[in-house]
Amino acid sequence: MIGWVGGKEFGLDDPSMFERTLNRIHERIRRRQYVLTLHARREMLEDELTIYDIEHAILCGRILERQRDFETREPKYCVHGQTLGGVDMEAIVKFGPTGKLVVITVYLC
Repeated sequence: MIGWVGGKEFGLDDPSMFERTLNRIHERIRRRQYVLTLHARREMLEDELTIYDIEHAILCGRILERQRDFETREPKYCVHGQTLGGVDMEAIVKFGPTGKLVVITVYLC
């Protein structure tokens, strides 16, 4: 699928489309300006993931897609990366009202 931004054509799977957002996500992780929801913590424990796995996957990963929250209509992002052990995982994240990154859920692929 093709889209247009500022008169420039791009594929919706074009990584540059999410580059600025991914940089903001990385900044929040590096500065420890993020929170995990209770659901994300439960999933983390169920999949035997550590906080280091989640940080690594987000910092070394890429945004697969932008989604809209069904209830709030806020944008959220699916970030695909790998754990420290090299296992594929995804994290669904969004920016909260305070500017912190909210990790909504995490799961192994």
